[in-house]
Amino acid sequence: MVRQIPLSLIGLRILLAPVLLLMYGSGVASVWYGVVLTIGLLSDVFDGILARKWGVATEKLRSLDSMADTVFYAGVFLVAVLEHPQIFIPFWIPLTCFFLLEAGRHVLDHVKFGRPAAYHMWSAKAWGIFLFIGFTEILVFDVAGPGFLGALTLGILTNLEGLWASIILRKWHHDVPTIYHAFALNQRRQ
Repeated sequence: MVRQIPLSLIGLRILLAPVLLLMYGSGVASVWYGVVLTIGLLSDVFDGILARKWGVATEKLRSLDSMADTVFYAGVFLVAVLEHPQIFIPFWIPLTCFFLLEAGRHVLDHVKFGRPAAYHMWSAKAWGIFLFIGFTEILVFDVAGPGFLGALTLGILTNLEGLWASIILRKWHHDVPTIYHAFALNQRRQ
Protein backbone atom coordinates (compact mmCIF):
# COMPACT_ATOMS: atom_id res chain seq x y z
CA MET A 1 0.00 0.00 0.00
CA VAL A 2 2.69 2.50 0.99
CA ARG A 3 4.51 1.73 -2.27
CA GLN A 4 1.57 3.22 -4.17
CA ILE A 5 2.39 6.65 -2.76
CA PRO A 6 4.93 7.56 -5.52
CA LEU A 7 2.35 6.64 -8.18
CA SER A 8 -0.29 8.67 -6.31
CA LEU A 9 2.03 11.69 -6.22
CA ILE A 10 2.56 11.39 -9.98
CA GLY A 11 -1.20 11.14 -10.50
CA LEU A 12 -1.72 14.17 -8.28
CA ARG A 13 0.61 16.22 -10.48
CA ILE A 14 -1.32 15.18 -13.59
CA LEU A 15 -4.60 16.21 -11.93
CA LEU A 16 -3.21 19.59 -10.90
CA ALA A 17 -3.05 20.76 -14.55
CA PRO A 18 -6.84 20.76 -15.00
CA VAL A 19 -7.21 22.22 -11.50
CA LEU A 20 -5.10 25.18 -12.64
CA LEU A 21 -7.25 25.55 -15.75
CA LEU A 22 -10.40 25.53 -13.62
CA MET A 23 -8.86 28.18 -11.38
CA TYR A 24 -8.23 30.46 -14.37
CA GLY A 25 -10.93 33.08 -14.65
CA SER A 26 -12.68 31.92 -11.47
CA GLY A 27 -11.54 34.93 -9.48
CA VAL A 28 -9.39 33.00 -7.02
CA ALA A 29 -6.61 34.94 -5.36
CA SER A 30 -3.26 34.53 -7.12
CA VAL A 31 -1.76 33.08 -3.95
CA TRP A 32 -3.71 29.87 -4.75
CA TYR A 33 -1.64 29.49 -7.90
CA GLY A 34 1.37 29.52 -5.62
CA VAL A 35 -0.19 26.79 -3.47
CA VAL A 36 -0.82 24.57 -6.51
CA LEU A 37 2.71 25.19 -7.83
CA THR A 38 4.12 24.26 -4.43
CA ILE A 39 2.11 21.04 -4.31
CA GLY A 40 3.28 20.23 -7.84
CA LEU A 41 6.94 20.83 -6.92
CA LEU A 42 6.72 18.80 -3.71
CA SER A 43 4.97 15.90 -5.45
CA ASP A 44 7.72 15.90 -8.08
CA VAL A 45 10.49 15.88 -5.47
CA PHE A 46 9.00 13.22 -3.22
CA ASP A 47 7.68 10.78 -5.83
CA GLY A 48 11.25 10.05 -6.93
CA ILE A 49 12.73 10.00 -3.43
CA LEU A 50 10.09 7.59 -2.16
CA ALA A 51 10.16 5.40 -5.28
CA ARG A 52 13.93 4.93 -4.96
CA LYS A 53 13.71 4.38 -1.19
CA TRP A 54 11.03 1.70 -1.53
CA GLY A 55 12.58 0.08 -4.61
CA VAL A 56 9.68 0.85 -6.96
CA ALA A 57 11.48 3.24 -9.31
CA THR A 58 10.68 1.11 -12.34
CA GLU A 59 11.13 2.06 -15.96
CA LYS A 60 7.37 2.48 -16.30
CA LEU A 61 7.06 4.67 -13.19
CA ARG A 62 9.96 6.90 -14.28
CA SER A 63 8.38 7.33 -17.73
CA LEU A 64 5.04 8.21 -16.14
CA ASP A 65 6.86 10.71 -13.90
CA SER A 66 8.31 12.44 -16.97
CA MET A 67 4.88 12.53 -18.61
CA ALA A 68 3.35 14.01 -15.43
CA ASP A 69 5.98 16.77 -15.43
CA THR A 70 5.12 17.61 -19.04
CA VAL A 71 1.36 17.64 -18.42
CA PHE A 72 1.68 19.71 -15.23
CA TYR A 73 3.98 22.36 -16.66
CA ALA A 74 2.04 22.53 -19.93
CA GLY A 75 -1.01 23.39 -17.81
CA VAL A 76 1.00 25.91 -15.79
CA PHE A 77 2.32 27.54 -18.97
CA LEU A 78 -1.14 27.68 -20.55
CA VAL A 79 -2.66 29.35 -17.49
CA ALA A 80 0.26 31.79 -17.26
CA VAL A 81 -0.21 32.77 -20.92
CA LEU A 82 -3.97 33.16 -20.43
CA GLU A 83 -3.49 35.24 -17.27
CA HIS A 84 -0.60 37.39 -18.49
CA PRO A 85 -0.09 37.14 -22.27
CA GLN A 86 1.83 40.44 -22.40
CA ILE A 87 4.55 39.05 -20.11
CA PHE A 88 5.60 36.51 -22.73
CA ILE A 89 5.94 38.89 -25.70
CA PRO A 90 9.57 39.91 -24.99
CA PHE A 91 10.51 36.22 -24.65
CA TRP A 92 9.08 35.00 -27.96
CA ILE A 93 12.47 34.13 -29.50
CA PRO A 94 13.80 32.00 -26.60
CA LEU A 95 10.34 30.47 -26.11
CA THR A 96 10.27 29.49 -29.78
CA CYS A 97 13.76 27.97 -29.44
CA PHE A 98 12.65 26.08 -26.35
CA PHE A 99 9.50 24.66 -27.96
CA LEU A 100 11.37 23.66 -31.14
CA LEU A 101 14.01 21.85 -29.06
CA GLU A 102 11.35 20.17 -26.93
CA ALA A 103 9.42 19.02 -30.01
CA GLY A 104 12.63 17.91 -31.73
CA ARG A 105 13.62 15.83 -28.72
CA HIS A 106 10.25 14.11 -28.60
CA VAL A 107 10.34 13.35 -32.32
CA LEU A 108 13.90 11.99 -32.11
CA ASP A 109 13.08 9.88 -29.05
CA HIS A 110 10.01 8.37 -30.72
CA VAL A 111 11.83 7.70 -33.99
CA LYS A 112 14.95 6.27 -32.36
CA PHE A 113 13.55 4.55 -29.27
CA GLY A 114 9.82 4.26 -29.92
CA ARG A 115 9.01 6.21 -26.74
CA PRO A 116 9.89 9.44 -24.94
CA ALA A 117 13.07 9.74 -22.91
CA ALA A 118 12.96 9.66 -19.11
CA TYR A 119 16.49 10.77 -18.32
CA HIS A 120 15.75 12.77 -15.14
CA MET A 121 19.04 14.62 -15.62
CA TRP A 122 20.48 16.81 -12.93
CA SER A 123 20.00 19.80 -15.24
CA ALA A 124 16.29 18.93 -15.43
CA LYS A 125 16.06 18.89 -11.64
CA ALA A 126 17.55 22.40 -11.51
CA TRP A 127 15.19 23.39 -14.31
CA GLY A 128 12.22 22.15 -12.25
CA ILE A 129 13.20 24.41 -9.37
CA PHE A 130 13.49 27.40 -11.72
CA LEU A 131 10.15 26.54 -13.35
CA PHE A 132 8.58 26.73 -9.90
CA ILE A 133 10.28 30.06 -9.15
CA GLY A 134 9.59 31.53 -12.59
CA PHE A 135 5.93 30.62 -12.75
CA THR A 136 5.43 31.73 -9.15
CA GLU A 137 6.81 35.12 -10.21
CA ILE A 138 4.32 35.26 -13.08
CA LEU A 139 1.18 33.77 -11.53
CA VAL A 140 1.52 35.17 -8.01
CA PHE A 141 3.48 38.41 -8.51
CA ASP A 142 2.52 39.28 -12.13
CA VAL A 143 6.10 39.67 -13.33
CA ALA A 144 8.60 37.63 -15.34
CA GLY A 145 11.77 38.13 -13.32
CA PRO A 146 15.10 36.36 -12.99
CA GLY A 147 13.41 33.10 -12.03
CA PHE A 148 11.51 32.94 -15.31
CA LEU A 149 14.60 33.92 -17.30
CA GLY A 150 16.54 31.20 -15.46
CA ALA A 151 13.78 28.68 -16.20
CA LEU A 152 13.82 29.57 -19.87
CA THR A 153 17.61 29.37 -20.08
CA LEU A 154 17.78 26.08 -18.19
CA GLY A 155 14.92 24.69 -20.28
CA ILE A 156 16.92 25.29 -23.44
CA LEU A 157 20.13 23.88 -21.93
CA THR A 158 18.35 20.85 -20.48
CA ASN A 159 16.75 20.11 -23.83
CA LEU A 160 20.12 20.43 -25.57
CA GLU A 161 21.65 17.99 -23.09
CA GLY A 162 18.73 15.58 -23.48
CA LEU A 163 18.90 15.86 -27.26
CA TRP A 164 22.61 15.14 -27.14
CA ALA A 165 22.00 12.10 -24.92
CA SER A 166 19.30 10.81 -27.28
CA ILE A 167 21.66 11.20 -30.22
CA ILE A 168 24.55 9.31 -28.62
CA LEU A 169 22.70 6.57 -26.70
CA ARG A 170 22.26 3.38 -28.70
CA LYS A 171 19.42 2.05 -26.51
CA TRP A 172 16.64 3.69 -24.50
CA HIS A 173 17.58 4.34 -20.90
CA HIS A 174 15.91 5.97 -17.93
CA ASP A 175 17.67 7.88 -15.17
CA VAL A 176 20.73 9.16 -17.03
CA PRO A 177 21.97 11.97 -14.71
CA THR A 178 24.28 13.81 -17.16
CA ILE A 179 25.67 13.64 -20.67
CA TYR A 180 28.81 12.16 -19.12
CA HIS A 181 26.71 9.23 -17.86
CA ALA A 182 25.24 8.78 -21.35
CA PHE A 183 28.76 8.47 -22.79
CA ALA A 184 29.68 6.02 -20.00
CA LEU A 185 26.59 3.87 -20.76
CA ASN A 186 27.69 3.60 -24.38
CA GLN A 187 31.27 2.67 -23.35
CA ARG A 188 29.98 -0.19 -21.15
CA ARG A 189 27.93 -1.61 -24.00
CA GLN A 190 30.73 -1.91 -26.58
